Amino acid sequence: MTSPSFQFVDAAIREAVGKQGFMKLVGAKIDELAPGRAVMSLERRDEVLQQHGFFHGGVIAFLVDNATTVAAGTLVDRAAGSSVLTAEYKLNFTAPARGQKIVCEASVLKPGKRMSVVEAKVYSHEDGEPKLCAVALATIAITEAKAG
Repeated sequence: MTSPSFQFVDAAIREAVGKQGFMKLVGAKIDELAPGRAVMSLERRDEVLQQHGFFHGGVIAFLVDNATTVAAGTLVDRAAGSSVLTAEYKLNFTAPARGQKIVCEASVLKPGKRMSVVEAKVYSHEDGEPKLCAVALATIAITEAKAG
């Protein structure tokens, strides 16, 4: 059950992410939001694959970028006008993503006032079984509303 205060955060994040043209272009979706956590996924389509039939690394990187930023965004003070932007991430591919879909699970390791550190794991779902295909560590900048 989602707390009433988190329902506001959930709705605000879904609205903001819904405005991202690239999210629509790629066809990714938010599967789960919770304080300090975000799960996003992408179904297999020819348009998001590379020449060997694996999910393209750029699409995996996009999911990591968005999911880590969203996870950090679940913890900021939206009422005060705070927001989030990716400062950097380190991505390691561990196996080809061959499955029917990829799922990125992002969790905040260390929230902060100016920066948060977020971990992400990307799984390729082949025949219903998740297989780790990438891991990442991201630093997410917390932005403040500008006065005036």
